[in-house]
Parts: sequence; structure tokens; C-alpha cells
Amino acid sequence: MKQTGTFIGSMLLIAGSCIGAGMLAVPITTGQAGFIPSIFSFLIAWAFMLLSGLLIVEIHSTFKERVNIGSIAEKIIGPSGRILSWILYLFLFYSLLIAYISGSGSLIHTTFSIPKWLGATIFTAGFGMLAYRGTRVVDHWNRLFMLGKIVTYIGMIILGFQYIQPHLLKRGDPIAAFDSLPVLVIAFGFHNMIPTMMHYMDQDAKKVRKTIIAGSLFALIVYLIWDLVVLGIVPLEGQWGIVESLKRGRQASDAVAGLLGLSWVSTFAEGLAFFALLSSFLAQTLALIHFLADAFKVKHEKHETVPLCFLALVPPLIMGTIYPNIFIHALNFAGGVCTVILFGILPAIMAWKGRYKDKTIGTYQLGGGKATLISIFAVAVFILVFQITKMIDV
Repeated sequence: MKQTGTFIGSMLLIAGSCIGAGMLAVPITTGQAGFIPSIFSFLIAWAFMLLSGLLIVEIHSTFKERVNIGSIAEKIIGPSGRILSWILYLFLFYSLLIAYISGSGSLIHTTFSIPKWLGATIFTAGFGMLAYRGTRVVDHWNRLFMLGKIVTYIGMIILGFQYIQPHLLKRGDPIAAFDSLPVLVIAFGFHNMIPTMMHYMDQDAKKVRKTIIAGSLFALIVYLIWDLVVLGIVPLEGQWGIVESLKRGRQASDAVAGLLGLSWVSTFAEGLAFFALLSSFLAQTLALIHFLADAFKVKHEKHETVPLCFLALVPPLIMGTIYPNIFIHALNFAGGVCTVILFGILPAIMAWKGRYKDKTIGTYQLGGGKATLISIFAVAVFILVFQITKMIDV
């Protein structure tokens, strides 16, 4: 008899997918708006990603077999849907790895005073070997890294609360709140876990729905507390302020450590940054290797080959070393372009076609009818246009 996944275990998988290296960028991108306006940005991004995720669950529930978004897009839209989804997936993976590699270079540069390109190379080569050794090795090591992330996060929250300056939390610029949406979208990204969750929960879409709501809500609370602490400590201006950190592609933990100038804060901050970057880097590297293996029809037992590892890691390493301050920019592109099309626009189109043209009925349907689909589509288009406009202006 097949054993299905537990609610708590599944919820933590969803939450763990959300809470990663995005933590290091979120407070810096929300900082210009201020804490109170950023709460609304958080809620918009969370609601958008939650509803789009549930929409993907609806689409998955119309299939009895285990499928991915590429094969779904091909069956509903046609070959063009599969090609588009694969291209977007490739851009998404590479954008995220570029961000994590550039972030690791900055972290190692700060910690050991070596060039950023060398730090990024050491990080990529050293931990890329874990991905080469396969999923099981990554899984075992990642448990340790997740524990490190939890401990350092709790330490930063507990120790950081005493340095919060309430007046910093009162300032606000509501218009600037829109700037953080692309990164916040990435911060609530769990959608690539949905096929695994559907299989894990024995294709019970309603159970998956509950775990997604609980897991993403848990992630929202974690992010809001972290945002409160960082924005309560880091001012808008100054050497370690939000504006300067944004220009330099600096991480939130670096800004807090640099501002307070305390060794134990630096230790926790660097630890949080390291574990957040590493856990996200390993997950995305492994996912990209398997994506490339599927694209090139590599057999399952030969997924982690040297050529595939090089193809997964060398291009983002080159970009990350050429543009060492690209951390936040890469996350903006990943969230504002790739994610909103792949997990917002495409699912809305597929669900509309499935419901109202093909009359396909699954075991679960997201409520709200056409209004919900239009809303998801509209928010995705707004973020996409906003991000493209920002990129053109730059």
C-alpha cells in the first residue's frame, strides 16, 4: 500500500521552498517603501502566488498521471506552450543561479577579504560537487544546511529585536512598494514543488491545497518578522543604508552586520546568508541539472554527469563574476519576468481554456470563477510590464 505524505511534512516542504536566498534581498527591496507600505506588497505577492499555485493544482487535478508544466502546456496549448514553458524555466533557473553565485561571491569577499570572482568560483566549484554526487547526497547535506538556516535566523531575530528603532518603522513611501513585487514573487515561489506534492499526497488536490495555504502562510509570517527586524535597524540613507545597499547589490544580513559593527551579529548574519544561499543554490542546481537531462534525453541514472554540471554552473558563474553586484537585479528578472509568465499568465490561460473551452473537469477547482482568472492574469501582466519598464529605464 502506498504511503502518502503527512500534512506537517508537506507544509514544511512548501515553506522551505519559499524561504531561501530571497530573504537576503527582500528587506533591501522593500526598504525604500518602508515597513508599513511593504506589508501590502507582501500580501499582494503572497495572495498572487498562492492563488496561481492553487490554479496549477486545479490544472494538475485534471491529469491522472504525474505531469510537469511543460507537458501540461503542450497538451492544453500545443507544442508552442511546451517550448515557451521550457524556455522560461531555463531563464528562471539560470537567473536564480546567477543571483546566488554573485551573492556568494560578495559574502566570501566580505568574510575573507578575497576578490568576489574568486569567492564565487570557490563556492560554485566546492558545492557544485555535491550536486554532481546526486540527489541523495544533496538531500542529506541540505538537512544540515536547513538546520543552520533556522538556527541563524532565530538568532538574528532574537538578538536583532533589541536594536530596533521604532521611528525607522514609521517612515513610508507607498509608491515605492511596487518596486519590491518581483523579488517578493520569487520569495513565495513553491510552484515547481506542486508536481511532487500531487504525487506525494496521492493526487489528492484538496490535501495539497491545504498544505500550500499553510506552508505559504508560514513563509509569509517568517518574512514579515525578518522585514520588521531589518527595517527597524537599517536606515534609508548612509553607508550601510537601504539606498546604498540596493546600489551595491548588498544583502540584508550584510547591511545589519555592517551597521551595528558587532562581531556576534556579523557571525549570525554571515551564517544566515551562507545557509540561505547554499540551500537555495543546491536546490536550483539540482533542478537545473535534471531539467537539462530531460531536455537532452539523458537517462535517469546518469543525470548528474560532468557535462550537465558544467552546462548548469559555468554560464551563471561567468555572469556572476562579470557582474558581481547583480544579485538583486537577477532576482528581479527571475520574479518579474520568468515567474509571472510561467506561474501566472500561462496557468490562467490554460485554466480558462480547460474550463470554458475544453470543458475539462478535475477533482478540484479554484473558486471565484472568471474573476479570479482575470485577476491572476492582470496582476501577472502588471508585474511583467512594471519590471520590463524598469529594465528599459536602466
